[in-house]
Amino acid sequence: MLDAATYTPRLKTQYREQIRAALKEEFSYKNDMMIPRLDKIVLNMGVGEAVADSKKIKAAHDDLMKIAGQKPVITKAKKSIAGFKVREEMPLGVKVTLRGDRMYDFLDRLITIAMPRIRDFRGIPGKSFDGRGNYAMGLKEHIVFPEINFDQVDQMWGMDIVICTTAETDAEAKALLKHFNMPFTN
Repeated sequence: MLDAATYTPRLKTQYREQIRAALKEEFSYKNDMMIPRLDKIVLNMGVGEAVADSKKIKAAHDDLMKIAGQKPVITKAKKSIAGFKVREEMPLGVKVTLRGDRMYDFLDRLITIAMPRIRDFRGIPGKSFDGRGNYAMGLKEHIVFPEINFDQVDQMWGMDIVICTTAETDAEAKALLKHFNMPFTN
């Protein structure tokens, strides 16, 4: 059994012992505080089907809780849109923000377990940076995570994953994620 007081995620240890030094040498930072690091990971599931069936939001909430390891927040509509049959304050999705050890654990599971389970996976595009060092990607099926029991899933959800870093530029953020073995295609 892992002791919670002494447990440190594998990627966090790797960052402290190897990646920081490699980035400092690669970009010749003068100060250790200039070295980019992971800030947070935001997971989001949009559940448009919740308009017709309110039980779908509960199922998405439970699935995201299993994947993230912490309780997600239910996002609600800001405005009523008659064309989409959406009313104000109607639940439309779930999101969760991961920081600290949970963030490193999730990134490890994403890279080593979930991505190889994606059908016809050849890597992720290296162009999805926002100009400020944050990377956004999407998954078509949430069942690639081992926490989700395929037999108990009644519907597959898409999922947005945003990895926020403290990097100033996209090149620095890409180098940081490459050191974490993120499988970029270019």
